[in-house]
This record gives sequence, structure tokens and C-alpha cells, in this order.
Amino acid sequence: MEYQLSDYQTTVETAVLGLAERFRTPPMLHDESFVYSETLDAELAESGFHEVSTDPELGLQTAALVTMEIAKLPVCVEVAASTMVRPQFFPEVPRPIALADRTNRPIRFLPQAKTLVLIEDGAVKTLELAPSDVTPIASLFAYPYGRLSSEALDRAVARDVDANALRRQWQVAIAAEIWAALDGGLALTIDYVTQRKQFGQPIGAFQAVKHRLAEVAVLSHTLKWLTLRAASNDAPEDALIACGYAQDAATQAAHELHQFHGATGMTLEYPLHLWSYRLKALVSELGGADTQTAALADALWGAAA
Repeated sequence: MEYQLSDYQTTVETAVLGLAERFRTPPMLHDESFVYSETLDAELAESGFHEVSTDPELGLQTAALVTMEIAKLPVCVEVAASTMVRPQFFPEVPRPIALADRTNRPIRFLPQAKTLVLIEDGAVKTLELAPSDVTPIASLFAYPYGRLSSEALDRAVARDVDANALRRQWQVAIAAEIWAALDGGLALTIDYVTQRKQFGQPIGAFQAVKHRLAEVAVLSHTLKWLTLRAASNDAPEDALIACGYAQDAATQAAHELHQFHGATGMTLEYPLHLWSYRLKALVSELGGADTQTAALADALWGAAA
């Protein structure tokens, strides 16, 4: 399965790649496991990339492409919710956005977020955040995390929004972010096995390494097109397939990428964790792959069963 991008989409993709080029060098890390780029965040906002889904010539598929290329970078920035969720449902709320389906655990991007979007018990709420609402939490998952104060929820505003439609967009956004982390980590790994030598030749020349890398590449390629398909048609089943496949593939890919790097890949001084630990974080969002798979089975066969 292949997609042919339109001329408009190709133009946007080229512009995004140009913007991303200055941020491809992994940041120097000390005691932090992520570096949130306020510069990239501001440039994305000024460029108008967050609003591409509202253009009928571009749509949500182009928003997914933007998300995938920006989320692939080693620097951290909130792009998926602002590009794939906010324009469709809450274009007026300030960004960055944090998405949550529960508030009793740390929430990704909460320390930087200006708005929290919450899906809970089939209802949608939004909360404009004040600094006192959030307690940042140290994390190794290469994303900023924070905990929301219980008092802040009293200010949350109920929204007349279809929770299922919002969840579908979130599922596709998760798939896009997972593809980005997988493909970014794979690129670093290919570079490593090309340069790292053992027994007088690059370890990437050994057949066993080639085969396992090829399997990860197949995961990446399949996930990319599943994600773009789900973004193009807004079908519940396709969103569940993309998200479930992504979360299942993320676990396998993170393991394989670390295997190829050996002990080097386990150190925070080496940048692999900027992709692999993000994979580990994303596998649990919206209940994880088991939840998506169960929901898909229910959607396809539940009524007949």
C-alpha cells in the first residue's frame, strides 16, 4: 500500500523538513532526560503548521505528516495535540496542549501546557492551566511530565464535543508520534551499525543484524501507511488499527534498537533514549495496545457476537 502525496502536501512536507533541519542535532544532556525546545515551539506556531488540517486541500493527513516529521526530532516539543486535535475541536484555546484520559497519574507535556484536554467517562472537558496547577515530575521517558492538582479540576469546563471523535484523533496522533520515535531511533541505529566494527567489519554487515533491522524497518513502513490511512478517512476501525499496531510495534522496536547498541544504548549520555524511551512512554496511552485491540474486536464483531 502506497500513498501519492498531492502537490500541496509535498510543498508542506518540504517546508516542514526545512524547519526541522536546524533541530536534528541531539541536545547536550546533563541531569535531564529531555530538552523541550521553546524555540521550535514558537517557530511552529508562527509558521501556521498547526492549522494545516483546516485547509481542505491538506486535511488531517497533512497534519499527521507534519506531526511525524517534527516528533522525529531529538528535541522535544508538543506538536501532535496542537496539530491533530486542537484545530478540529478547540481552535480557540491556548496551546501547548496536554491530553489526558485520567488525572490520577502524571500527564505528558503538562508542565509546558497552557490547556489540558480531558476525556473522562465519555465526557470532554478543558482546563486553562495556571503554573500553580502543575507539579513537574522527573522522568526518564524523554518527555516532560507533570501532576495536576486536584483543586484545578474544579475550574474545568465541560465541552459539547463528541468524545469518540476526539479519541479517534488522539489515537491517530499517538500512532504518528510512535512512528516518529521508531523511525528516528532506527535512523540512529543504522548509522551506528554502519560505523561500529567487530571482527574487522561493520556489525551491520552481519546477516543476523541485517535481518533484524529489516524487521524493524517493516514495522516502521507499515505503521506509516496505517497512520496516514487512518488520518485520511476518520474511520474508527482504522484509528484503532493504527494505534494498536503502533503500540504493539513500539515495544518490539524499543527492545531491538537497544540490542543493536549494546550497553552504549543504555546510557543517558548517548541519544538513543530520546527515541526509545519515548516509545516506552507512548505504549501505555489511552489504555495501550490491548485496549485498542479489544475495542477493534468489539467494533468489528461485537454486535454479531
